[in-house]
Amino acid sequence: MPILSLNEWKEFLSECPNAHLLQTGAWGELKSNFGWQAVRMSAANGGENWGAQILFRKLPLGLSLAYIPKGPLLKGIVRGERDKLPDQSFWEEVDQICRSKRAVFLKVEPDYIFRENKNNETGIPAGFQESLHAIQPMRTIIVDLIGNEEEILARMKQKTRYNIRLASKKGVKVSPSEDLETFFELMQSTGERDQFGIHSLEYYRTAYNLFKSEGNCELLLASFEGEPIAAVMVFAAGNRCWYLYGASQSRHRERMPTYLLQWEGMKWARNASCEQYDLWGIPDYDQEILEAEFTSRSDGLWGVYRFKRGFGGEVTHSAGPWDRIYQPLLYNIYLRWVARGTE
Repeated sequence: MPILSLNEWKEFLSECPNAHLLQTGAWGELKSNFGWQAVRMSAANGGENWGAQILFRKLPLGLSLAYIPKGPLLKGIVRGERDKLPDQSFWEEVDQICRSKRAVFLKVEPDYIFRENKNNETGIPAGFQESLHAIQPMRTIIVDLIGNEEEILARMKQKTRYNIRLASKKGVKVSPSEDLETFFELMQSTGERDQFGIHSLEYYRTAYNLFKSEGNCELLLASFEGEPIAAVMVFAAGNRCWYLYGASQSRHRERMPTYLLQWEGMKWARNASCEQYDLWGIPDYDQEILEAEFTSRSDGLWGVYRFKRGFGGEVTHSAGPWDRIYQPLLYNIYLRWVARGTE
């Protein structure tokens, strides 16, 4: 059970070309700056080499919470083979690390799309149970970036294509920026308007610097007549790009800057050799319900879905989350806490 250094983990990832953003060394370093500890490990498993970046969050009394976001990873895995998990010998290696950190439980959110098999089984690995609490969005929209720009635009809804072009006609300019202060001001404005929490300026700055230094991040700022009006921060890893953070001010929304920003984000992703653009987070409902109700609902992420669906991507549902329990009594306290939060 070798524990890997950051450089050793980056070497491991060099043979995992489709590793998720949240398993990258830079993401582990980001979280390590804000209350988590990243532990990277690898282990031989049935003739294969598996690895995981495990995040630990300290709890009172020397306890911790363990979390594997969008992992574990199989070394040498190719596109289309992410829906695979290691056998129990690998998880026993993980158990040793978690117990050494006095973890109450381990939460795993694997990086593959949920599909029931022909027996309607959920595919929960032995030793895990289905969790009531997801940390990452369970559903997202993934836009296919393969093809030329006109082909990608043709897959979008007509109104979205119109709004992308309208933004340019109405004088919206989009350019790369390093102005994290302006980005944070826009985030604050958006959070207050749409009533969601945001990270600190230092968090966004650290994320930008860690990934930008590797060429895997861009901050795009939309302006009108020199006034910043919207921005997005996008991240790349392997053949995928993620739109994680976006903001806009209330002024000039009729100029549709957010549509042009997403299109410019997709063009940046294509230049970074990405084939997929993950729009990151929509309401957790089946697509039939999403399509039936998006015009009449505005609570939660419904407005977000109304915007994102126009880009012509595929709605996907992630597998998990699964919990592996080490201290049942304390885990039951956690379950009661989760239950209160959903009432």
